[in-house]
Amino acid sequence: MSQKPPPKQFIKTPIKGTKSTILVSSAKGGVGKSTIAVNLAFALQNLGLKIGILDADVYGPSLPKLLDLKEKPKSKDNKSILPLEKFEAQCMSMGLLIDEQTPMMWRGPMVISAIKTMTQKVLWKDRDVIIIDMPPGTGDTQLTFVQEVKIDGAIIVSTPQDLALLDVKRGIQMFEKTGVKILGLIDNMSIFVGEDGKEYKIFGEGGVAKTAEEFNKELLGSIPLHQELRFSADKGKPLTRFKPDHKISKIFESIAKKIKRSFQ
Repeated sequence: MSQKPPPKQFIKTPIKGTKSTILVSSAKGGVGKSTIAVNLAFALQNLGLKIGILDADVYGPSLPKLLDLKEKPKSKDNKSILPLEKFEAQCMSMGLLIDEQTPMMWRGPMVISAIKTMTQKVLWKDRDVIIIDMPPGTGDTQLTFVQEVKIDGAIIVSTPQDLALLDVKRGIQMFEKTGVKILGLIDNMSIFVGEDGKEYKIFGEGGVAKTAEEFNKELLGSIPLHQELRFSADKGKPLTRFKPDHKISKIFESIAKKIKRSFQ
């Protein structure tokens, strides 16, 4: 009787020029993951780390808006790409290579090629950590990262409602099946504090904490829905960079300290 072949072993390569690689994922769109990723990156910068930010969402890149990036990346040899620098962070996004309003009507192989370009041909330099803002879903982009890139940990972002958590649970299981360490979950838009001082649980309550408990993961922190966080994102000036003493920035600082301990 023939034996089943052993499972395929993937050779995972570190991203050159970086010491640690952290994914920020959700598997669900519309949960504020990109805003979380950027502000978490600058919270880590506030702790003394040299950061890089890679926007891996080919179809809906957010980094150019979140950091008000308008330049096009340059190349010295027409083979490699120099990341843009903003606020002492090195940055790369597919949104920097195309016109802002150009739709990315690409099939899977082209997306995989784009991801490989951004992980293998971008000349990241002397970064302590690179934060990768992952797209929604559990498809080609995600599998390319977890199978081919050495990942030091993944952070899962979700809002508390059940609909978002359905996809989040799928994402958690994808990372577990592919051997990626999950550092913990972040509860985004957990509450809204009105002008009357009352707390409004717009998206429900406790769903992320329950999911973290269900999968035996750490709840890293809860980020309230706050206008200042949204204003800063729209202006391209991350709250944690420009107002590090803001109460929301302090929550990011607490989360960043936990993340930093996990890979140092």
